[in-house]
Parts: sequence; structure tokens; C-alpha cells
Amino acid sequence: MSNPRILIVTPEITYLPEGMGNMAQRMHAKAGGLADVSASLVAALFELGADVHVALPNYRQMFHADVYDIFSQELKTIRERLPEERIHLAEDRIFYYRDTVYSNYGGENPRIALAFQREVINNIIPRVAPDLIHCNDWMTGLIPGAARRYRIPTLFTVHNIHTEKLTLDQIEASGIDAALFWQHLYYDKPPLNYESARPHVPVDQLASGIFAAHYINTVSPSFLDEVADGQHHFVPPAVRQEIWNKRSAGCAVGILNAPDASYSPAQDICLPLKYNADSFTEGKRAAKAALQERLGLDINPDAPLLFWPSRLDPVQKGPQLLTEILYRTISDYWPDGLQLVVVANGDYQRHFADIVRRHEIQKRVAVCNFHESLSRLAYAAADCVLMPSSFEPCGLPQMIAPIYGTLTIAHNTGGLKDTVSHLSPDGTSGNGFVFDFFDATGLRWAIDEAVRFHHRPAPERQTIIRRVITESVARFNHAATARHYFDIYEDMLHRPLIVTESENAPPIPPPPPLKPPPAARAKSARAPRPKPAASTRSKAAP
Repeated sequence: MSNPRILIVTPEITYLPEGMGNMAQRMHAKAGGLADVSASLVAALFELGADVHVALPNYRQMFHADVYDIFSQELKTIRERLPEERIHLAEDRIFYYRDTVYSNYGGENPRIALAFQREVINNIIPRVAPDLIHCNDWMTGLIPGAARRYRIPTLFTVHNIHTEKLTLDQIEASGIDAALFWQHLYYDKPPLNYESARPHVPVDQLASGIFAAHYINTVSPSFLDEVADGQHHFVPPAVRQEIWNKRSAGCAVGILNAPDASYSPAQDICLPLKYNADSFTEGKRAAKAALQERLGLDINPDAPLLFWPSRLDPVQKGPQLLTEILYRTISDYWPDGLQLVVVANGDYQRHFADIVRRHEIQKRVAVCNFHESLSRLAYAAADCVLMPSSFEPCGLPQMIAPIYGTLTIAHNTGGLKDTVSHLSPDGTSGNGFVFDFFDATGLRWAIDEAVRFHHRPAPERQTIIRRVITESVARFNHAATARHYFDIYEDMLHRPLIVTESENAPPIPPPPPLKPPPAARAKSARAPRPKPAASTRSKAAP
């Protein structure tokens, strides 16, 4: 199929809930990297010639805000790149007056998810008649099961290990006729039949999406293997088992996210002096001076500067490792003028503040709430960013930092393992400093390595940083990410679609014709969906 019709279903135009998202503190309603991926992936796929559509809730208040916010800006980005008739907003009052995607009130998030999925299943899928559906996270977990009824292949992307559980009774009360696809959902215990399962057996939303999808992906290759191999205790057994099943069937892959294109020192308006790989020396010195002055640090262009960019979450991000060694590290490198800047929210912030106040090191350590322009300035000013996460589904700061000529100190896990490699002795490979054991000693060793690099002769450091910037710009971008997804779409559309007898229903009729992508982008007219051969589907088979 040369020009497939793809429907991307995303519940978020901001970020994921706290727990496993990336850059959770970036704005009040942000908690991960899904928004950047959703908006940019749609645009990149359209550029590649796909007949791409996007379905998302109609957050009226957030989309049409009078002041700057990320909701309206990212919807604007999609609308600038995608014809209006390919943007499908799910309508329900529960979306209209929200100022955040997720609610702190118990029980409201499942109702939001059900309203969104009801509109997608009942209205958007029949209207679009896609050749393939790409779902994202637990809030779309019922859609792959419904898509099997329509015989439409689905890709399910696991950004976040979070789920909600609801009974069939609750699901159907929202207006979703789950009786048509109840066999394709994942239950807490084996359902004897529909009637007995309906009121009593909870459906796991995330596990259902993984179970029913024809293909899945996580947002980094290493995290996929870590989850499937049982390396993370917080992953629910059902989710781990279903990911393992999909990987064993050859129906799972890891695809790295990528930072938004606005993260570029050559165009970043938050920097005092824009720069690129050829002019980074002057640009980074100007940024460091501006940051030091803004935060009341010692003005020292030669001081090694460390930057903490992620939310202060001790469960995932590891700030406790840094507080354990903070004063000793600052003291040991006092003659070097070592400085630390924390631009992040979280309850753990008070521990940093206590250490700074107790030891009176305000001229060396600054602790600030998250602010977008300050964070961008710190990426440019810093010599290293700190990413000592205990686990990391993907991570974005370690991909943003090297684009700004800033190396990463990282724990060797998940997406960090896939994006940060230890700097070789001769500097011809690597983009950071990697430690293997999640403890304060490992972090201190990596910081020592970073300071040792800072002591290298300036021409030697500049050659290495120039290489890192050049390689990172080419590697960490949404065009590269979109190509990986497009390859999966092509593979899925060329595989025979195995169906069970319960899926042997007539496919949905084709929708009215839509405007094709611009002639320069489109490769050919949309081909008809091939008729699948009927056979029995195993639990993990595509």
C-alpha cells in the first residue's frame, strides 16, 4: 500500500502524568514527551506522503486560550501542517472546560478516557475508515480491541506504565458497545463468559491495548527489553507478560522519541547569543555568564557547570543520589569553581535548598522552580546535564543537551542507555559519562570523569564538543523518528492480517473522499485494503 490512511489517536496534546513521562515539570499540565511526538510525528508523516489523520479530545478552553500555552500552540502546529479535514476532535463536555489533561479528582480520569474512546470508536473510525490505527497509552487501550472487529491493524505505543481498570458494565455505560469486542480485552482474571464478566471482572486498559494490538512499541529499545525481562518491579505483571508475548511473536520494537525542533541553539530565542557547531564557544560562554548573573552565582566563565533538568522525583529521577554527595562534591572542587543549577519542580527541592542554606553555598548552587526560558538558557550554559534515573522509558533532556553542546552524566538504563555513550579516551566517540550502578558512588565517579574532561586543553575539548553537536543534530530529530514509525506501518500493512471467527464481521464502508496530500508529497492514490484470510489468532500473534 503506497499511500496508507493512518489515524493517530492521542489523548494528550500536552504530556504524560507524573511517574514515567519525560520533562514532567516543563509546564503546569505537562508530564512527558507525548505531546511533542504527537504533533511532530503527524507533520513528519504528512511530509513523507502518508494520508495521515489525528484524533484527540477537543480541549476547547486549552486550545483556544487567549494567552500563550502549549495546548493552543501545538494544535496550531498540527493545523499548519495538516489539512483541517484530517484533524478529528472528539466532542464531549468533559473535555471542554478543562485546564489540564489529567484530573486530581478520583474517578475522573477514567471517565475522560471513556468519553474520548467512545467518540473515536463510534464516530471517528467509521468516518475516517483508516488502513491503520496508531494508539497511544492507556487512555486508548480499548481501541485496538474494537479495531479488530473492523479488521483494521493497530499499533499501540507504550509511553507510560500507568493503567486504569474498569468493568464492562462501566465501559458500556459510557456508550461503548464492548459486547462486540469483549473477547479482545485483558481481564484481571479469566472471564467465563460475557454475562458473568460484565459486572464483576475488571478490564485492564493498558494491558488490553497491548494484548489486542497487532504490533506495539515502547519509546526506547532498551526499556522494551527491561520490561519484558522483568527488570522493573513497578511494572504490573499483566503488562510485563503481554509485552513479553508481543516481543516473542516479533511484534514489538523500541523507537526513541526526539526533542522538539525548537530546541536548537541556532534559533532559540531564550539565548543571549545564538550558535551552532562552528560558533558554540562564544555562544556557550555568553549563556553561562547570563545564567550566572540571573541566578546570583559567581561570574566565572571557566567554572564547570552542572545542570539538573528533570523533575525532582526520587522514585525515578534519582535526586537523592545528588543530595547525598552534593556538599562534598562542591567542596572537593571548590578551587575549580564547580557550580550546580537545578531548574525543576518537586517536593525533593527542599532537600537541595536545605543543603544550600546550611552550608551557605548560594554562590555555587542555585535551586529554582521550572521555567521554560531558564531551562533553555541552562542547557546552553551548562557543561553537563545530570540524568541519574533509576529507570527511563525514553528521556528527552539527554537528547536536548548534546544539541546545545552539553554532555550528559547518565545512569546506564532504558532510553539513557540507547542515547548516551561514554566518551572514549581519544574523544572520537561518545557523548557523555555513564555509570552502571544506581548509587551515589557511581554518580560521583561520573561527575569526576566530567570534571577531568573539563580540564583537557581547550582545543581538544572544542573538537569533541563540535563532533557531539553535529552528530546529535543529525540523530535526535522527529524526521528520524517518523521514518521508524513509517517503516513499521509499511511492515504491518504488508503482513497478512490474521483474524478469529469473532472478528469475521464486514469491514466498515469507505468514507467520503477527502482532499489528498499536496501532489509533491503524495506518492499515489490510496489503495484498497486487502481482504484478510480467515484463520485462528493466537494470543500474541499479529
